[in-house]
Parts: sequence; structure tokens; C-alpha cells
Amino acid sequence: MSKSKTLFFTMMIISTIFTVSSNNWISMWMGLEMNMMAFMPLILSKYSKNSSMAAMMYFLVQSLGSLMLMFSMLMKIKIELFNELMTLSLLIKLGSAPFHMWIPEIMSKLSWNSCLMLSTWQKIAPLSMLMNMQNNMILMNITIIMSAMMGAIGGINQTSLRKIMGFSSINHIAWMMMSNSTNSWMMYITIYSFMMMTICYLFKYYNMMFINQMNNMNMSSSEKLCISISMLSMGGLPPFLGFLPKWMVIQNMINEKSFMVMTVMIMMSLITLMYYTRIMVKMMLLSASTQKWTMIKSKTSINVIITMTNLSLPLLVIMNFK
Repeated sequence: MSKSKTLFFTMMIISTIFTVSSNNWISMWMGLEMNMMAFMPLILSKYSKNSSMAAMMYFLVQSLGSLMLMFSMLMKIKIELFNELMTLSLLIKLGSAPFHMWIPEIMSKLSWNSCLMLSTWQKIAPLSMLMNMQNNMILMNITIIMSAMMGAIGGINQTSLRKIMGFSSINHIAWMMMSNSTNSWMMYITIYSFMMMTICYLFKYYNMMFINQMNNMNMSSSEKLCISISMLSMGGLPPFLGFLPKWMVIQNMINEKSFMVMTVMIMMSLITLMYYTRIMVKMMLLSASTQKWTMIKSKTSINVIITMTNLSLPLLVIMNFK
């Protein structure tokens, strides 16, 4: 990483911490602006027009969110309007439905490293602001249901793996917003970040961009198993690690008697699991003639670590997450 990239990366981390630890709206807004300006150079690549388009789209969307945020602060006299405008501005910055279409579009133009940053770290600051507000529950419930539906249905017809991960990210935003307690959403985004990190690492290592590339991959069965388990974990299927944060959110929803929202979210989660399974089936079945369990590659140990971590749910259950 060059010196300038290191500087912007550090600035991105510090600006998010600045936003999360602030106690007034102006300094939070300043943190969000610093975060946006630090993230844009990180996604730019001098050899790619796509990254320039992605940076411009990201700038325009975040600018609109910042404009609404500033306007809502000026309108603070009318407290009801202030809360709703502030919530909408943060939903735009977060990429939640119905303001979601920029996420898959931008992710399809980025490298896997940039996709990882956009899906994980860039969500922390807007989410922490959203969780510290007195939100209109009707507005939040509508947004959560729409995000779960759009994230699930949008990914069905996609062949680009980056777009699929973008729609998956929108679906996970709904689960994060539904985990009302601070501890729950922080735990959710931590585990989601780890799962996203493993999947982006694997896709980057094998240079996968589209589903049809899965047919031509000359991978051993252990490597295929590693990617398949990571996919199932991302879909939230027990007994994999990805089920743990969803389990916590489902417990929260049962305690709050949000049964309708819970039913919709679980059904939509099954649809996301369907398009993860479609990725796996391409890889596992279409070139199943080679059974090379003993094939030694330089990254075998990392594949084993990823597989074992995704299977560690029974160990983590004994820990107290409340």
C-alpha cells in the first residue's frame, strides 16, 4: 500500500471512531464527511474507468445524504420532522431500501478489497447514529421489511458475484437495523464483517467475478468445501457461524413481539440462501470428477482455518452475548 493510501485508510478509521464517539450532531456530520472524503481515494484505481465512475456515484449519493442531514439539523425546531428527515438521510448513507440501488451498482465496479470496506466499515458510522435516535418505528419497520425483500429478490437474477454480495449486504442491513440494542448490532456487524472478509478473500484469491467462472475453476474438493461453508454461513444456516447473529436478532424480535416482521425477514433470508446455493451448485457439481483432497496448495492452512471458524457456532453458544 502506498503512503497516500495508508494516510487515507488511517483517516477513514479515525473519522468513523470520531463519529461514533461524538456527542453532538455537527461533529458526527463532520466525521461522516471526513469518512466519505477518505474512502473515495481508496476505491480509485488509475488503470480503471469503472472505479472512477464508482467514486463519483458514491460521492453524489453521500452528498445527498449529508445535505439532508444538515437540513434536518437546521429544522430541529420541529422535532417530529427532524427525526424523520434525519432517519431518511442516514438510510441514504447506509444504502437501505428504498435508497438501495447504488450499492450493487457501485460494488460491481470495485475490486474485492473495496467491496469489503463498503460492505462493512462504511456502515458503522451511519448505523451507530441511527441506533442512538428516537426512531419512528413505523418508518423503521417499513424500511427493514423493504431492505429484507429488495436484498433477497434483487440478487436472484444476477450473475455478477459482486452484485450478489451487494444485494446480500442490503438484506443484512435489515437484520442490523432490527437488532435494536447496541450490543446486538455491534455483534452482528462484527460477525458479518468476518464472514464478508473470508468470502472476499476467497473470491479475490481465485479471481472470481461471475458465476459462470465457477465451472472452469480447477480447485480441490477441500477448497470447494471451504467456499461452500463460507456461503452457507453468510446465508445464516445453522450450525454455521452466520446463524448466531440472526439468532440474536430473532430473540430480540420475539421479546418485542414483532412476529410479522420476523416472519418476512426469515422468509427473505431463505431466498438469499437460495442464490448462495446456486453459486455452490455450479462449483460443486459441474466439475465434480476431480476428487483431490490431498492436493497441496500454498493457502490450504487458511482454508482450514476459515472452515473451522465457520463451524465454531457450538463453541460460541456457550458464551454470553446478552
